[in-house]
Amino acid sequence: MTRYGIAINLDRCTGCNTCAVACKMQNNVPMGMMWVRVVNEGCDAEVGAQGTYPNLTRVTIPIACQHCENPACLKVCPTGATYKDEMGRVEIDYDKCIGCRMCMAACPYNARVFNWEEPRRDPDFNYGDKDVPVRPKGVAEKCTMCKERTDRGEEPMCVRCCLSKARVFGDLDDPDSEISRILRERRSTRLLEEKGTEPQIYYYE
Repeated sequence: MTRYGIAINLDRCTGCNTCAVACKMQNNVPMGMMWVRVVNEGCDAEVGAQGTYPNLTRVTIPIACQHCENPACLKVCPTGATYKDEMGRVEIDYDKCIGCRMCMAACPYNARVFNWEEPRRDPDFNYGDKDVPVRPKGVAEKCTMCKERTDRGEEPMCVRCCLSKARVFGDLDDPDSEISRILRERRSTRLLEEKGTEPQIYYYE
């Protein structure tokens, strides 16, 4: 069985936001919305560091949908719009989404965004992968692990474009995959493991 996941090396991540921009362009994400956000651990501001000058440290953490094995969003969706596919990705059927936003309330990672108004794009046309569905007003959306690319055997765009090569994508159920080897050999963690959602996005050093 295939179960896709991503491992992110926090020692290599520089917080450059290339992953966030690449995701936005690949997936035709409207203005004012991002599927990936990069936060600085322990800092209130978007740009910040911990400590007192000159002894400063900063850990940047890219956050998107965690494609959980036990997704809280799926459990509360009243229409079945949120589902887990055969590759282990958590996806949304936009035709079934009624905009109730229960999934957004349930997600402990704040990973979803909502189309409150007609999506606006700059430039004023759709961009990105031609196979990515255009989401209408009134639906939730989020990282799909670049379903259209990964269905073609390609890496997610955030992995493809990461300048510091901090991201590894692969099959968590394949013991010979690079991601499985990394998780065996390196110390790793997942966000909010105490929530029991069992994310398939790992962070390692």
